[in-house]
Amino acid sequence: MSGAALAVVVVVVFLLALYLLQRYGDLRKQQRVVLLGTLLSWYLCFLIVFILPLDVSTTIYKQCVFDNLKHTSPVIRSTHTNQTEDSSLPHLPRSVPKCEEPWSYIPDGILPVFWRVVYWTSQFLTWMLLPFMQSYARAGAFSRMGKMKTALIENAIYYGTYLLIFISLLIYLAAHPKWTLTWTQLQTIGITAANTWGLFLLVLLLGYGLVEIPRSYWLSSSPDYLLAKTYFKAAKIAVEKAEAEENLVDVMEEVAGVHESIRHNHSLRKCVDTILTKCPVEYQEEIGRNVENSGGEPSVIPTKKSLINLHKKVISAVQRHGQTRVQWSILSDQAFHLEDVTKSRSSPTRQFTHSFLVTPSSWIRRFIYTSTVEWYWECVFRQGFCRFVAVLLCLLSAAVVWSECTFFSTHPVLSLFAVFIQAAEKHYNYIWIEMACFASILFMCVCVYSTVFSIRFFNYYYLVPHHQTDAYSLQFSGMLFCRLTPPLCLNFLGLIHMDSAISHQDRIQTSYTSIMGSMRLLSFISDGFYIYYPMLVLLLCLATFYKLGSRCLNLLGFHQYVSDDDLISDLVDEGRELIRRERRKRQKAEDGENRRFAWRERYGVQGASGRSRASYTELKDNQNSPVTETKRSVTFTRGDGNIDDQQTSLLQDYPSENGSPNRRSTGGRYLSLSPSMTGIFYDV
Repeated sequence: MSGAALAVVVVVVFLLALYLLQRYGDLRKQQRVVLLGTLLSWYLCFLIVFILPLDVSTTIYKQCVFDNLKHTSPVIRSTHTNQTEDSSLPHLPRSVPKCEEPWSYIPDGILPVFWRVVYWTSQFLTWMLLPFMQSYARAGAFSRMGKMKTALIENAIYYGTYLLIFISLLIYLAAHPKWTLTWTQLQTIGITAANTWGLFLLVLLLGYGLVEIPRSYWLSSSPDYLLAKTYFKAAKIAVEKAEAEENLVDVMEEVAGVHESIRHNHSLRKCVDTILTKCPVEYQEEIGRNVENSGGEPSVIPTKKSLINLHKKVISAVQRHGQTRVQWSILSDQAFHLEDVTKSRSSPTRQFTHSFLVTPSSWIRRFIYTSTVEWYWECVFRQGFCRFVAVLLCLLSAAVVWSECTFFSTHPVLSLFAVFIQAAEKHYNYIWIEMACFASILFMCVCVYSTVFSIRFFNYYYLVPHHQTDAYSLQFSGMLFCRLTPPLCLNFLGLIHMDSAISHQDRIQTSYTSIMGSMRLLSFISDGFYIYYPMLVLLLCLATFYKLGSRCLNLLGFHQYVSDDDLISDLVDEGRELIRRERRKRQKAEDGENRRFAWRERYGVQGASGRSRASYTELKDNQNSPVTETKRSVTFTRGDGNIDDQQTSLLQDYPSENGSPNRRSTGGRYLSLSPSMTGIFYDV
């Protein structure tokens, strides 16, 4: 099929990367440069994962051809002994006894060029362009040149560190008596340094994912456990949501003051108008009414630097407010569904009952996934299916851990992945080789990337679905993917004994390892760090299995879900009460909508809204806003408050709102046992 398989994979991977970007990012509102950089970084990393199995099967075919020709031609035998970097063998005959060309065979010369373009583009993105774009996206300047200047200043130390390391490396190479200063050696050392940094982080993330993913599937078979954990998350996100609302109110008050102080004929008025466009619509209207009604003297006129800082704060506050609202709606829907599962398990009619009206949005739910089918899936088959998947993933995790600790042994072969690939290689079953390679790499990538998608640091970086991920987090994820994927693929090639720098076998190299150069140039890296450091994954798996990280974070005040903790039980009770309150609120909204619908049906009167009974607002993947909810403002206690008051008002109701959106009501207050610093880690 020549290069047809490569072309198909390139197109499919691009669609996959575009779908993930559409799910986590906002294609309509975010900057095009940010979306392009993130899409390119994700696309290149996924491309490496999907193309590498084709490279492995092509290399095995070349090895087969070479082994047959080596016994008949002494010239080829002597050429092979001197081959170190280029794995391509030009002008190979297509019909060689005992060697069948794989269906996905890629002609010579294509893969080396392809890997060079993909690898160096991804490295340029992760070390140069994406850090610059991160600072550019967060800058509060009002012009492109101003944002570029801010980004260069913020990255001066970052790029200066690169320059210092490069100069030190040049001095070291020039002073070393055995090494000659060549471009190839510099290139190899730079690749080795980048892969070493990536392998260091890779083992940490892999050790967590190898245990947590199978365990999550096993625990998801219990609706009671999932419901308790959802209550716990609801208690935490409710606090973050209230904090985000108050922070937005504070920022809007500053914007209102600036809007009142700077008149329309002032030179900084364009900057104020730019800030106002970033504010929510309800706040823009309220700010305009307040300025029209105010007749006092204008306050002190701010400087342009203060407006830049305010612009940056507005962008961050609005984004954070939208994220917490979406997360709260998602958690509420999950809690309602799990509560419905608990109630439906005892249904004598074997019909799944939903708490709220659900309209069949597709023919699948209307004709196939009916309430009876849903009951059998949720209440009967789902538990067994999740446990089966958990056992399967557990076996894969055990195979990865065992292979990581034994892949350096070639006689005998102890790595399970190497055993499977070599067994398929003896029969030249290229389909099995590619499927085994793809499944293994995909599982390792899921363990690593899922940790990247779930980790959170002080609300500073995390990925939120439903188009709510900010530009900084999108680009940070792209940077991590570009830094983790190359060492992950090299590690996998070591597991299947296709990297001669580690296994020290005399065989043709894959095109992917050929672009890395000879890792034997730095023997203490290839023979030391690359072999012994991955063994630490066993210790990290044990620590994750016993939840040592979560228990340590709980001791430090960063609450994680540990079922045997009394404070966690209090948070679960708090979340249960919050979900119950949210249920009552939604039920009232649905009842009111039903009454309006009945009135219109009875008297033929069309309401102003014109909605039907089935138009109950639900959160969908293609929506940018959560379920419509009443605007509210929340008062938080600042400084040292009364501890008794905080404890007694743990689950007080939100105050009723009759005021403007940028005014705080003085009614109730919402407090929680979890402090504000619980945002350091959410799932990890």
